[in-house]
Amino acid sequence: MTDATLVVHNARVLTMDPNLPRVEAVALAEGRVLAVGDTRAMVALAGPQARSIDAGGATVLPGFIESHLHLFMGGSELAHLQLLGVHGQEALAAALTQFAEAHPDRPVIVGQGCDYAILGRSLTRHDLDAILPDRPVCLLAADHHTAWANTAALKAAGILEGRELNTGNEIVMGEDGLATGELREFEAKAPVLALAGEARIMAGIATGREPDPAPTDEDLRADMTPMARGLAHCARHGFTSLVNMDGNTYTLRVLDALRQEGKLTARVRVPFHYRPDRDPADLAEASAMAEAWDDDWLRSGFVKLFMDGVIDSTTAAMLNDYPGHPGVKGDPLHSAERFAEIATEADRRGLQIAVHAIGDAAVRRVLDGYEAARQANGPRDSRHRIEHIELIDRADVPRLAGLGVTASIQPVHAPGAMDFPLEPTMDVIGKDRWNDAYLCADLVKAGAHVCFASDWPVADINPLKGIQAALTRPTYEGGTDQRLTLMETLAAYTIGGAYAEHTEDRKGMLKAGYLADLVILSGDIEATPVDQIGAMHVAMTICGGTIVWETEA
Repeated sequence: MTDATLVVHNARVLTMDPNLPRVEAVALAEGRVLAVGDTRAMVALAGPQARSIDAGGATVLPGFIESHLHLFMGGSELAHLQLLGVHGQEALAAALTQFAEAHPDRPVIVGQGCDYAILGRSLTRHDLDAILPDRPVCLLAADHHTAWANTAALKAAGILEGRELNTGNEIVMGEDGLATGELREFEAKAPVLALAGEARIMAGIATGREPDPAPTDEDLRADMTPMARGLAHCARHGFTSLVNMDGNTYTLRVLDALRQEGKLTARVRVPFHYRPDRDPADLAEASAMAEAWDDDWLRSGFVKLFMDGVIDSTTAAMLNDYPGHPGVKGDPLHSAERFAEIATEADRRGLQIAVHAIGDAAVRRVLDGYEAARQANGPRDSRHRIEHIELIDRADVPRLAGLGVTASIQPVHAPGAMDFPLEPTMDVIGKDRWNDAYLCADLVKAGAHVCFASDWPVADINPLKGIQAALTRPTYEGGTDQRLTLMETLAAYTIGGAYAEHTEDRKGMLKAGYLADLVILSGDIEATPVDQIGAMHVAMTICGGTIVWETEA
């Protein structure tokens, strides 16, 4: 038998393997799990040069799988002004001016995590002009679907007087014929963010096309820095597999350049991002990406779409009018006929489909499209996905299991669960629909496969905070308890994520022959009170048998 090169022992190993759920130790060799079992047996497998790691009774799990994030964008945004928790004119002014003074050469001051009601209402360009009139400013909402820019930024981007955009994107205009400063959805924000020098990084989400002009070798080298920063952030939080939810070939090229230098610290999937201006024939590009990138470190093989926006800006597509907004339902980004055509063609090509659908009308339209694809092509193990599902009509709940659709849920997004407050979101939804909002346990009970994620940088990527949020989230008045058990929650971050990407035969469990991806926590998660799990941390992350994160002693 091959000698183990690394042994983790004296641990509380939760293997997520139903046939052997708990062991004391794990032995790794040649990038795979060599064996699992009791400490004595695993230590006996160690070769002469093997590293032995005493976990001190802490929990060991399969490496966490982040099933929905924006890696390139997140890595870049770690260097931006962070506004989560900042409220009021005085606090905003202090944060903006201090950051601007510390970064005199930034072409645009970009802030992240801005509350929709940071001043008790939505921002305008005049609010930002009063703080920083002479330098372009762009503040992004935590959900990244809305931004607020000052006059200097709007002028520099050439959109102060507006611009025609594709459906679902809006530069909000004032009665004076000029932009108010509010920019809704990615196409509206893109001109301002391009000024910040992030056009290449944002191309994967803003357009889904390759950066224009084509990046030089120097550009690619420069972009390796924010990508590596994002990977390091993921590694320190225990993630060994990442499912990116925007992208293009350039994203994969940057990741591959890091791999060639031995700096790829997680396994990454990158989609073909199908924006509404695309044509179904363009899915040939998705097939080409799937063929070119298909190994256990870098893979494509799926198509990402947006069907709607978000609740707070009333751009999520609803079956009924938003309360207090007669006639406003939010516009789906694809007609029913066109989405059915897209889904059918992608499915015919053997591609997986993942669709951002937050409102109940968007969720129904996606399910209808998946059903049309199945009728046209015949059933297969497609595991098409719906991302978010923040509101769903009860009649559609059983359809997920019936169509084999995976629900990609972000437990940290539920208002009141972690960083996002109850208002204004719950008020925008309307009390009569709280029973249908942010479902999780009810989807599982109905037979749907579920995977968990953060949507970083929309929310904190920390899976331990996500686990706490899933276990402690509020039950909304008139609604049912949507909390899962600890083991169900851990499964959604491990084997559930592997199932969602068709890799459950080698990921998501600690089992002989599986990939050597695991995480050692700072303590015993089962013995930790649920309201303290978020305060735990990752002591070590191992990916492919290599330690990619280790807490300093």
